[in-house]
Amino acid sequence: MHKTISSTEFRKMVLVGAKQLEINRAKVDALNVFPVPDGDTGTNMSLTMQSAVKELSACPSNAFTEVCDRVSKGALKGARGNSGVIMSQILKGICTVLRKTEKEVDTKTFAKALAEGTKVAYGAVSVPKEGTILTVIRMMSEYAVKIVPKKKNFEDFFKDVIAEGDRALALTPELLPVLKKAGVVDSGGVGLMTIIKGFNSALTGEEVEDNYTPETDNSANESEFGDNSAIMAMDIGEIQYAYCTEFFIINLKKSTTLAQIDRLREKLMTLGDSVICIGDLELVKVHVHTNQPGKALTYALELGELERPKIENMLEQNRQLKAKMEAEKKEMGMLAICTGAGLSEIFKDLLVDRIIEGGQTMNPSASDIANAAQKINAEHIFVFPNNKNIILAAEQAKNLVENKTLHVIPTKNVPQGFAVALEFNPEASAEENKTNMIHALDNVKVGQVTYAVRNTSLNGFSIKEGDIIGLDDKKILAKSHSLEETVLKLIDRMKEEFHQVITLYYGEDVKEEEAAALAETIAEKYPDCDVDFHNGGQAVYYYIMSLE
Repeated sequence: MHKTISSTEFRKMVLVGAKQLEINRAKVDALNVFPVPDGDTGTNMSLTMQSAVKELSACPSNAFTEVCDRVSKGALKGARGNSGVIMSQILKGICTVLRKTEKEVDTKTFAKALAEGTKVAYGAVSVPKEGTILTVIRMMSEYAVKIVPKKKNFEDFFKDVIAEGDRALALTPELLPVLKKAGVVDSGGVGLMTIIKGFNSALTGEEVEDNYTPETDNSANESEFGDNSAIMAMDIGEIQYAYCTEFFIINLKKSTTLAQIDRLREKLMTLGDSVICIGDLELVKVHVHTNQPGKALTYALELGELERPKIENMLEQNRQLKAKMEAEKKEMGMLAICTGAGLSEIFKDLLVDRIIEGGQTMNPSASDIANAAQKINAEHIFVFPNNKNIILAAEQAKNLVENKTLHVIPTKNVPQGFAVALEFNPEASAEENKTNMIHALDNVKVGQVTYAVRNTSLNGFSIKEGDIIGLDDKKILAKSHSLEETVLKLIDRMKEEFHQVITLYYGEDVKEEEAAALAETIAEKYPDCDVDFHNGGQAVYYYIMSLE
């Protein structure tokens, strides 16, 4: 357990945080809808961190003062975009506290550092907006200060702080309507959490990914922008200010004062929004979204010389992203609902475009289904509810989607979902696929094995709390005190002569070797059938089984 961290460990935290963000850069880019949907938040934040890494790598000293100054200076010099500049200020605040440490930092000091990072970041933004990266760092730092008396080691400290950060991130759509409409959380907040989780990985020794080399430019990789990139095709508002304008002011005139830097910030606010103007009489960093970039540069020249000016046309960036989405649009897509990592992976292997978490104990709303369908870049979407309690919500979702047609295939369980997904033929029409999928529902018989939560009498069985029960989609067919015995009884009640394949999907409470042994027993009892088993990872149900 780490009760303190050294400057060497902090150096590693920054390196791993940057590495983690670079790995997830495209994912963060895909969530970018605020302040404008130009799809570059992850790239900008990553370049900011990479600049800090570059400066840090050139630091020969391991003294906290030197390490922190390099991180702070590097992040500011490389700060790109709104979220990148804010991230540089979060790091500046953190480093302002840590650099005062002579030897090692405890959780109390790190909590103070997070609080200072919040203070500096809020102070850098002319008009702070909640529902952004600012909200996430604020809630995390407030919670860190609150829990630190009871969290003396960094493993427990980061675990709880990260949980609070994830909670804050989940709240961002409620604070920013544009995020809620797009059905995403704040991209800058995701970038921040990725970095913080990287900090934690550095301390726990968790592997991230090898062969990480910092990029030297802002070119996005050739892979997809991420599975949320379809939000770029949504009507989430017009871009009011077209040009993201950034530059440094260096070699400030001897007559320049701090008051003049403040006045520059006020002038920039009359030209646009997302204004950040930070620095001192040696170096000033400016970021503004405006339709008059020339004026912004002219105002700055009154104070000193310009360095590294960058003007990006966000309208064109947005057009390119939308054109990319339109070019990649397909006629048909699939959406499935299930719970369990293993079941989700199987649906992905069957080329299902999106999976919503949900099932017997967690039914998604019509809005949840519509939002997920909206992000599939296809005209026709086949929806597999995989639970009888979700079918109605899926039907209601039809009225909530824009420019798409939802086809609800009334699957009552996951194996039915697998069966209909296997029927999908991209060469056939939507109507032909729908017909074939509905017919496929009759080809699979499904049973589920779980436990009784109370004493009851049902379907001719006297059941006690804790009994293992087996049921189909209508009633209880088997029970006993033994899991294996219940499974065998259930199959015996369900199996018909024409069934040739028996498949078990084992849940989170079943070990792989147990499922393998049970599958072998079933194969011995039914030699005329092919028996297979897969990790479903589902809760509540020990086994979900299909007979075909």
